[in-house]
Amino acid sequence: MVQMTLVDAHQLVVQTLTRCRTAPDNAQSVARALVAAEAVGQAGHGLRRIPSYAAQSLSGKVDGHAVPTSQQPRPGVLAVDAMRGFAYPALDVAVDWLIANTKGQGIAAAGISRSHHCGVAGVTVERIANEGYVALLFANTPAAMAPWGGRKALFGTDPIAFAAPRSGGHSPIVVDVSLSKVARGKIMAAEQKGASIPEGWALDTEGQPTTDAKAALAGTMIPLGDAKGTALALMVELLAAGLLGANYGYEASSFFDGEGQSPGVGQLLIALHPQAFSDTALHRIDDLADAIANQPGARLPGARREEIRRKASREGLNVDDELLSQIDSLGRTVNV
Repeated sequence: MVQMTLVDAHQLVVQTLTRCRTAPDNAQSVARALVAAEAVGQAGHGLRRIPSYAAQSLSGKVDGHAVPTSQQPRPGVLAVDAMRGFAYPALDVAVDWLIANTKGQGIAAAGISRSHHCGVAGVTVERIANEGYVALLFANTPAAMAPWGGRKALFGTDPIAFAAPRSGGHSPIVVDVSLSKVARGKIMAAEQKGASIPEGWALDTEGQPTTDAKAALAGTMIPLGDAKGTALALMVELLAAGLLGANYGYEASSFFDGEGQSPGVGQLLIALHPQAFSDTALHRIDDLADAIANQPGARLPGARREEIRRKASREGLNVDDELLSQIDSLGRTVNV
């Protein structure tokens, strides 16, 4: 393992992606997201994504030079087109607009179409909550789960994230869940390391439980909460894709390789101003947060990620040297 500061990790992402046909501004946006994922302990959405991102930018599956466009069809709605580029520049447009427009309206929504992998959804909603707003994010992903009782993958692992601000300088409450039992990025990380996965995470192409990461990536994920998980995945597909005109999970290409067309998935973000609903909203959020935090053995969602982030800021990141060697080789023979 090699120890890297967060600044050095950021520069690594920027330098690698700019070698691999990605515009500097877009590379900066991607780097902020990947390093933020590493800093909260979500390595499967962090630096391990660089090889697949680079492959997609080099092949043109992702347009590394895309500039998101947006229009405001209604006062409280922003429609963002990611233009087949990385999701993060489009998410930046959406988040900035939501922060600027939610206060006056009380509620605002931004939908992103023709998008890509949105990384750790909790990081995005936390940015909005840090400005004093409650935030929700729904994102669909390439097909990885079958409908309950089925065998063919139709739904993605489809993350849902929620964040609520707190008063007194406390970190926001952050809930971030994937609708499979584990995030698919964890299986990708295991496959890269040549490691096995626990039984109960995924099924192979024959619908049988597997501990082989490669077989799991070729098969389907087991949903969180069984039938309830697939029902929630249906909801997310309709909100993040059907509502926005984006590709459903079964229409989207993989996030993990440079083959095929752009995934073209979608993300829906909703922001709410707490005081638009009640003058006591922040106090009531604090009341419930305190009731959880004060109970022995209980942990408030978002608290652990803040501890991990502070440690990463102090001590840096431990990065696999084989991964760093792989990253260093990316794009070296490319004429940008």
